[in-house]
Amino acid sequence: MSQHFLMSAAARTVSLKQVARMTDGEACALFRKIRWPKTNGAAVCPHCDCPKCYEYTTRNVFKCKACRKQFSETSGTLFAWRKLPIRDYLIAIVIFVNAVKGISALQLGRDLDVQYKTAYVLAMKLREAMAAEVRGVVLGGEGVEVEVDGCYVGGHVRPENKKEDRKDRRRAENQSGKRQVVVVARERGGKTVTMVFGTEEEGASFIKARIDRNSIVHADEAAGWNALHARFAMKRINHQDAYSADGACTNQAESYFARLRRAQWGQRHRISGKYLTRYAAEMAWREDHRRESNGEQFRTVGFRAAALPPSVDWCGYWQRGACSLILCVQRFDSFST
Repeated sequence: MSQHFLMSAAARTVSLKQVARMTDGEACALFRKIRWPKTNGAAVCPHCDCPKCYEYTTRNVFKCKACRKQFSETSGTLFAWRKLPIRDYLIAIVIFVNAVKGISALQLGRDLDVQYKTAYVLAMKLREAMAAEVRGVVLGGEGVEVEVDGCYVGGHVRPENKKEDRKDRRRAENQSGKRQVVVVARERGGKTVTMVFGTEEEGASFIKARIDRNSIVHADEAAGWNALHARFAMKRINHQDAYSADGACTNQAESYFARLRRAQWGQRHRISGKYLTRYAAEMAWREDHRRESNGEQFRTVGFRAAALPPSVDWCGYWQRGACSLILCVQRFDSFST
């Protein structure tokens, strides 16, 4: 019997020990190669994209020969205005991608020896980098099969102690109102996109926008997907009778939900409804890249984080958005000019 890829040496191409033993100079050189792969780590100005830059080695900053502006390795990235050494960010990425079911901010903070607040924002920035990979992606195409499904998360209502005081928690009037559904669209052999809604019916418009109309869509018998028949060639499966029948199944969508549930129960324990979309996108990224080595995942997340501008949502998060407001004003000024 052949060995599973994830158990082979090919799946382990980077280790936490390897990154932790790097000097500051080696860590900076590695981050530059991840951020500027086309120039093999040679600095490119983030302001004007000029490749002709020179370095002030005593201050660890670069200066562009064209626009004369100074910048560092992390300028214009999710790690801009950093306070930790670059090696710590690389260690965080290794820890993050190695945790196949996700990792809590508390555990990440203990591993990095930083405050919970620092670890929480750093983890959210890495999730933002993961989610950016499928931003605006349209799944499917002529004859391509895409599976859609929904999974209800949150809104747990604790039953009363005495039996006579307990209520039927299936009824809408006895629920908390915090229950949400994660809607997933997963192309077979392709990408996975997710979004959070109040009901599956509300997710139908999302499915129509993110799947090519020439695709073949697989779904279960939930009434929320009936509206999709007017746009797609549909294959429906009744899970009360079978998991797969007559060429219809949603097993890959269910596989994604299995990973999401394990992350919820085993790592998060509780996910705020406000940020459920971000956690759902993280699990989608992990499903799409599960057959890649951890070294490839490390470089992918690092490159995505370096390619994104400073986060409006998470810059100054614990200062209640003061820095985020400044970023919004700066971006508005840049667009207006």
